[in-house]
Order: sequence, then structure tokens, then C-alpha cells
Amino acid sequence: MILFLLLVFVPIGLSAGRYYVLGDGRSNWQTADRSSAGLLPTASANPDALIRVFAARTVRWRSIFAVHTWIVVKEKGASTYSRYDYTAWGDPIRSNGFAPDGRWFGAMPETVVAVDGARAEALIPRIRHVVETYKFRTYGDYSAWPGPNSNTFVQAALDAAPELRAILPPTAVGKDYPYSGRWAGITPSRTGLYASLSGYLGMTVGWVEGFEINFFGVVLGIDIRRPALKLPGIGRLGVAAGL
Repeated sequence: MILFLLLVFVPIGLSAGRYYVLGDGRSNWQTADRSSAGLLPTASANPDALIRVFAARTVRWRSIFAVHTWIVVKEKGASTYSRYDYTAWGDPIRSNGFAPDGRWFGAMPETVVAVDGARAEALIPRIRHVVETYKFRTYGDYSAWPGPNSNTFVQAALDAAPELRAILPPTAVGKDYPYSGRWAGITPSRTGLYASLSGYLGMTVGWVEGFEINFFGVVLGIDIRRPALKLPGIGRLGVAAGL
């Protein structure tokens, strides 16, 4: 138990120290940079279908613990991207409110999922269906902890496309909130099992997901398929998740 608590709280402490001592390099969040990070070509220059999931550290002290994730899709031949975020203000599902690969209030995003071509073309309708029918879509549904939040939304979209075999980073707090309402079942990748107590406590064991313990929203775990540690506040240390 002592070792477990150390593995949970020491990484969070290091992340907090980084934030309070070094800062996160961002200006006032209201005027922070939200311009393109240059991770995507112009839509017209890429005729193929495309799916991307991006993640960037959240704003202010919450960045100690968590990232915000969002989805970008483009159908074959389309001249524009479609970006979907789930936010705490206004209508929760925000369509094209920001540049597709924009900095999240000054934080540089990283690519979590990247799929192109025929594979993306086949899966985009499922993702759009989740966006259009997402059940936590009214004002007031958003809950930063334990969910449903932005990461719950993105995880629900990934659940609809298990062929992606994609996983969100351990810092995606809220990804384990049970959107389906089921407290236990088969993992999104269909390679393991999970159990969740309303997003507060849970466990996941799967070939794609690895071994994860959800302790009040933060995740501690290990990935054997692509060797890495998953640490609260810090994220993934080891081989990149990849696809």
C-alpha cells in the first residue's frame, strides 16, 4: 500500500513542483496563443480521409494532473477539417471553435491517434455518429472530475472504433468515466476487461490498454505490449503508444 501511494503521489508532486516552480510558460489564459501548431497540412493539400486525436495540458493548476483531448476528422476530398471539443462553457460539444491543431491556450498539443486513407474513411461515420448522439450534450452536463469531461467524450468516440486499437494517455483524466453506464465489461480494444466505480475507482487489464489502476481519476499502470510506465501527472514513460 505504501509503495502504491508513493507511485501515485510522488509523480503528482513532481508535476506540481514543475508547475509552481518553473511555471508552464503560458500567459493569461484569456489571451493565450490558440494558433495552429503546424501538426496538420492544409486540408486542401491532403485529399485523403483523416482522423486525429490531439492532447494538450489543461489550463492553470489543472495542468498538474490532466490533458484536454479533442478529435479532428476530414472526409476524402473534403477541403476543411472538422474539430470537436467537449468543454465546460456554452454548448458542451463545440464544433470548429478552434484551429484543428491549435495550441490549447498556449499548450503545445501532441498527436495521440493518427489514421489516414481508407481506414479513416471507414471509421469517420462511426465517430460522427457518437458526436451527433452523445448523451451528455446539454449545458451543465460537463463535469471536470471524474467526468463526463473532454476525455470522456473522446474516449466514447474511440470506443465506437475499436479497430483503431487506440488508447488515451494516463493523464486524460475522465477517460475511465463509464459513458456506457456499465460498471464492468470488455475493453474498447476488445482485448481485455475493465471495471469502474463511476470513474472514481477502477481497473483495466488488456493487451492494448495494458494494466491500469484508476485511483480517484488519476491513472497508474504499465504497458507490456509497448513497454512503458503510466504515471499520474507525468504521463507515459517509455515506448510511445503509437498504433
